[in-house]
Amino acid sequence: MNASQATHARDIGALRSALLDAARAMSAARLNVGTAGNASVRLGDAAQNGGLLITPSGVPPDACTAAQMVVVHADGRFDGELAPSSEWQLHRDIYAAFPAAGAILHAHAPFATALACQRRDIPPFHYMIARFGGSTVRCAPYATFGTQALSAAAVAALQERRACLLANHGMVVHGRDLDHALALAIEFETLCEQYWRTCQLGEPVLLSDEEMREVVERFRWYGKPMTHKG
Repeated sequence: MNASQATHARDIGALRSALLDAARAMSAARLNVGTAGNASVRLGDAAQNGGLLITPSGVPPDACTAAQMVVVHADGRFDGELAPSSEWQLHRDIYAAFPAAGAILHAHAPFATALACQRRDIPPFHYMIARFGGSTVRCAPYATFGTQALSAAAVAALQERRACLLANHGMVVHGRDLDHALALAIEFETLCEQYWRTCQLGEPVLLSDEEMREVVERFRWYGKPMTHKG
C-alpha cells in the first residue's frame, strides 16, 4: 500500500466510524427505532462523483460495526459484507441533485411520520421553517420504499430545501456533513412536534409571505461569522 492508498484507507475508516456514530445518535434521539431509517455520507466531492458510504440494510445501529458501513458507487455497485440500505438510490440521487449535500439522514421520527401520513406540507406556522430553505417544508407524494419513483419524488420536494417529508413514510434531511445533518434532523423533528401540537388547538396563525421572505433572507447569514465595516 502506497502513501496515497494509506491516507485514503484512514479517511474511509474515519468516515465509517463517524457514520456509525451518527446512526446511533439518531436512535438515541428517538428519530429511529430498530432498523428503521438510514444515514449516509458523500465520498469525495461532488465533481468527483465518488459515490457514498451508507448504513447497511436490516441491521440496527447498536448491532453494527464501523467496518459494516457499505460503499455504494455512483453506478450502484457496492462493496461490503452486507447489502446497503434499501434506500441507497434515494441517497445517491439526492447527492447527484444537490452538490452542497455532504450527508443525508432518513428517519421514521414520530412527529414527522405522523404529518407525513397526513400528506401535509408544513406551512409557515413558525419562523424556524426558514432554517430548511424556504417558507414551507414540502411533503413528497407517496412511492414505494427503495424505488426510483421515491427518489424522484424526494428530489423534487427538496428543491431549494434541506428537508422534506415522504408521504406515509418519514423524513429526509441533508446537510454539509454528518454533524450538520444530525442537528437539522433533530431540529426538524422538533418543528414537526410543535406543528402537530399547535394543530391540536386549531389551525395555526401563519406568517405572511413578506414576513417569511425577511426571515429567509436573515437565514442566509445565520450562524456565519459577521464582518463589520466602518
